[in-house]
Amino acid sequence: MNSKTVEPPQTIGILGGGQLGRMIALKAREMGYRIAVLDPTSDSPCGQVADCQVVGAFDDLEAAVELAALSDVLTYEFENISAELTETLSRSHYLPQGTELLRITQNRLREKETAQAAGLQTAPFQFVRNGSDLEDALDAIGLPAVLKTISGGYDGKGQYFIEKRSESADIRKQLTAGPYLLEGYVPFLKELSVIVARSAAGEIRSFPVVENIHREGILAITLAPARVNARVQHAAKTLAAILADHVDLVGLLAVELFLLEDGTLLVNEMAPRPHNSGHCTMQACSTSQFEQHVRAICGLPLGDPFIHTPTVMYNVLGEHLDTVLRCLPHFDGCCKLHLYGKAEAKPKRKMGHLNIIGDSLKTCM
Repeated sequence: MNSKTVEPPQTIGILGGGQLGRMIALKAREMGYRIAVLDPTSDSPCGQVADCQVVGAFDDLEAAVELAALSDVLTYEFENISAELTETLSRSHYLPQGTELLRITQNRLREKETAQAAGLQTAPFQFVRNGSDLEDALDAIGLPAVLKTISGGYDGKGQYFIEKRSESADIRKQLTAGPYLLEGYVPFLKELSVIVARSAAGEIRSFPVVENIHREGILAITLAPARVNARVQHAAKTLAAILADHVDLVGLLAVELFLLEDGTLLVNEMAPRPHNSGHCTMQACSTSQFEQHVRAICGLPLGDPFIHTPTVMYNVLGEHLDTVLRCLPHFDGCCKLHLYGKAEAKPKRKMGHLNIIGDSLKTCM
């Protein structure tokens, strides 16, 4: 469908009621929009702040059509939405993100191939149909390597690190039917990410590059801006803009990168929506990633993503929540707590995040 401008108080329909939907909704409501959301869990994090929630599964076409009937524009908050469902909705309702980028980012092989087709570099990789293909793939890629599920998996789930050839037999016993992707392990200097926004009119704005620190496969800390030189900042933003044009992006695209010792940037993964590493923009930047997403899908001019305040973001996991709440009376104006409204705190579950602002990254850590 042709692009259009969606103005307040029209309704944004969000497919997915998790924390990303919640933060999109909170910013959109500040801007005067109404919010409808689809999620299988009643009183979802986004549903708590929406005007209405349709309770239904992410592949429930009847529920999705009900959401669409309430909405002037549709968006999705994460990749677990059925691409077939969004394709059906896009034929009769306004879903400016479309379906193709969703299909790409639901499949790690397509992600790698898309990055390479755009002229960008990735780690070496090999398609693995099933466990019996693993030995041939290891011959081609070498060791060490990381075996990943093609679809699904997040926060380190569905990944197997292979350091010695003797480990492959044990890993094969754990594998289901597949398919998988075998990636050569990259001795990176830093893990970076950059979030780029693109409107339907082709306007592009990239957020400053940030630096990510993971623990047990889960993002723990994001530093904004990244501790890299201007050349790396420029190269990463340029790379993200190339990808945005290549996939005809409308909305946000988060690009996760490996920075090598020689300054080379490799594309690791992509996400077609606001991203955990962009939560720092809520305090760090003139325009947050959530406002920028609303602007892009609603046909508004994109905001200035300039970083005005060094910020360090700390994820608050289930095991951290009690400690954080006990410390809350001691937080001053430099410590901004964002909780997601999830019903139960479980280990490794993202319950919220802290943004610490200061004159420099050193004062925030």
